[in-house]
Amino acid sequence: MLKLTDQAAQQIRHSAEQNGMSHLALRIAAKKNPDGTIDYLMGFDEIKEEDVLLTSKGVDLVIEEMHKELLSGTVIDFVELEPSNFRFIFMNPNDANYTPPVE
Repeated sequence: MLKLTDQAAQQIRHSAEQNGMSHLALRIAAKKNPDGTIDYLMGFDEIKEEDVLLTSKGVDLVIEEMHKELLSGTVIDFVELEPSNFRFIFMNPNDANYTPPVE
């Protein structure tokens, strides 16, 4: 369903520890735009009863049921886009901007 790379999981755990939020899950939300692209939000949050709870690479992830289909197949990575410029990227086959990796 929704997966993290090793680099993303490591950065999320580090950020949670640095900010005293290790007891919280990482909430992921997605919104589809009219052009088919997807905007993503994420932040540490409490797990709610109605949430879908997933675990990837030892990190608890929560999403609302309404985001489940839109996030299906997504891989979150943490990459260096330019020297010293690291970002989370969302590789989501449901996004109009998605380009599958070349193998």
